[in-house]
Amino acid sequence: MAMTLRTDETLDAALAELSQREGRSRQEIIRLAVLERAERGRSDLAVAESVERMRGEWREVLDRLGSV
Repeated sequence: MAMTLRTDETLDAALAELSQREGRSRQEIIRLAVLERAERGRSDLAVAESVERMRGEWREVLDRLGSV
C-alpha cells in the first residue's frame, strides 16, 4: 500500500543522516523503525502480563516480605 509521509526539517535531516550512515533508503529506515517499535510494544506487553501473573502466583510471599 502506498503512503505519503510528510516530514519536517528535523525528521528529514535525521532520515538523511541515518540513510547515509547505514547505506539504506529512507523508506527502509522508516520501515525498520516502525517494525522495531511494534516488536518492542509486543515485548513490553508480554513482560507486563508475566509480571501480573507472577504477582498473583507469589502474592502471599510478596505480602510477607513486605511486612518484614
